[in-house]
Formats: sequence, structure tokens, C-alpha cells
Amino acid sequence: MNVTSFWHTHKSTWAELDRLLDRFHKRPREIGAADIDRLTLLYKKTSAHLAYIRTYHPHDEVTRYLNRLVARAHNVAYKQQSTSGGQLSRFFWVHLLELIRKRLPFIGWAAVLFLIGGVSGFAAVMADPLNLYFVLPEGMAEQIDPGRLGQGHESIDSPMISTLIMINNIKVAILAFISGVTLGLVPLYLLLFNGLLIGALAAVYWQANASYAFWAYILPHGVIELTAIFIAGGAGLHMGYRLLVPGPYHRKYQFLQAAKESAQLLLGTLPLFVVAGIIEGYITPSALSLEAKYAVAILTLIAIAGWYAYGLKRQRHSASLALISK
Repeated sequence: MNVTSFWHTHKSTWAELDRLLDRFHKRPREIGAADIDRLTLLYKKTSAHLAYIRTYHPHDEVTRYLNRLVARAHNVAYKQQSTSGGQLSRFFWVHLLELIRKRLPFIGWAAVLFLIGGVSGFAAVMADPLNLYFVLPEGMAEQIDPGRLGQGHESIDSPMISTLIMINNIKVAILAFISGVTLGLVPLYLLLFNGLLIGALAAVYWQANASYAFWAYILPHGVIELTAIFIAGGAGLHMGYRLLVPGPYHRKYQFLQAAKESAQLLLGTLPLFVVAGIIEGYITPSALSLEAKYAVAILTLIAIAGWYAYGLKRQRHSASLALISK
């Protein structure tokens, strides 16, 4: 086929790709999954046309035109991934959610272990209030007074409290991750013990008819904090599982792979702990009404659900873009 015939046969495809690329540049927020799929198809077709024309007419103007067009399409497809900001965005909106989906069974078991601890602590204190002294760390039970809940807002140093809470929660998450080498026993203990504490405290405030106020002080930061703890705990449990059940591959290889992915999960939870610490330092002890604190808890739940839902949408877009390179 001569160049003129080749041009007339395929110029509509190239023109459509050119217009689509202009849309990606000028109105990126309006781009949908269908546009990405179309870009994939046009990019593949035009790349094949370039390969043909470059073979038989390497110095023709059409070859130079197609070379520029294909280069533009490639740059659009990989622009976001080539920048540090794009890579960071991809980690939190795509890769992290992929890891969470892969580890959902272990994250679910982390939540179940916490719940078992919580129910056990609640039942123990309901059966005998003195069991509170056996459940809580030494010296903590004496400081529990439902009648004083919410008092002393004005004397709290919020920045310091927030920082200390962030550091403590991150330490717990790191410990849950590192202790995966104990065949998952330490993460299991941490999840059960933390659940036990919350359950025991819930029983104390239940007996004092102050449950509504108690949960108003727990849930605003607890929704995000527990989400992060379950993810970190699930990562530790998975590491322990891979030590016990390596599967078809070598035990060391499986463990190193699990450790790598668990470290990425741990990294992904750090911003959650920071947000939870800010809420716990500034909002939880504040003079806001109990209803306002429950509203904050609901907003954090919606935010996490929105992050997950939007991340799934980004994953589908990313999967469509990945087809371009195949």
C-alpha cells in the first residue's frame, strides 16, 4: 500500500486519537473509563500503523507525524505514574487498596480477635465489677470515674496529647507488624488485649448508665484508629501465617514477600494514625456536644468508605491504562 492510500485509509483513526489526547490535556476531570478504554484501542492501532509505515517508508512525513502522535499518547498514558506526586497518589489510591483487598481475610480476623477480647472484657466486668482490676493495667482502674467523664477540657494540652497519642498508636502498629515473626502470637495478643480493655471500660460505663457519653468519646477517633489497627494487625497475622504455611514456595521467600507487603500496609496506615491522633487530641476531649462528636464519628466512617469506593474506581481506571502497554 502506498503512503497516500495508507493515509486515507487510517486518517480518521489518527484524527480521533488526536482529539482524544487534546481532551486528556484540556479537560482531564471529564475523562471517564470509556475514554481510557478508547485511548487504549486507538493507541494500539496507531502503534501498529507506525510500525508498518516505519518499515516501508521510514523517511516519509506520515512516519514523522505518527511518531509524534504515538509519543503523545504514551506520555498521556504514563504521565501520572512518572511524577513523584502521581506515584504517591497511586500508592494510596490504588496499590494500598489492592493490598488491603488481598489481606481482607487477615484484617477480618484481626477485627474478630479484637471483638472477642471486647466481649470477654465486657462480660467479665458485668459478671463482677472487681474484675476490672484484673483486666486493666495496674493503677488504671482507680482512675476510672464515669461521673467525671468530659471534665477538665480547659486544662488539656491538646497539641501535646495529640502528639503523644500519634506516637503511641504508631508504636503499637509497628509492634504488631514486627511481631509477625513470632508466628502471629504477639499480634494476636495485642488485638485481644486491646479489645479486652475497651470491653471492660464499656461495661463500667454501661453499669453507670453513661454508655452514650462513653462512646461519644471513643468513636470520633476510634473509627479511624481501629481501621488502622486492624490493617496493621492483619499484616502481622499474615506474616505469622506465611511462616507456618509457606505454600508451594520456599518458606523464606514467602515470608519475605509477606514482610514486604506488610511493610507497605504499615506505611499506608501511618496517615490514619496521624488523623486519629489529631481527632483524639483536639475533638475527643473538647467541649463539643455529644451529638457533634457522634457526627464526627459518622463523617470519619463516610470518609473511609468514600476512600475505599473511590479507590476501587481508580483501580479500574488504572487497569484500563495498563492495557495500553500490552
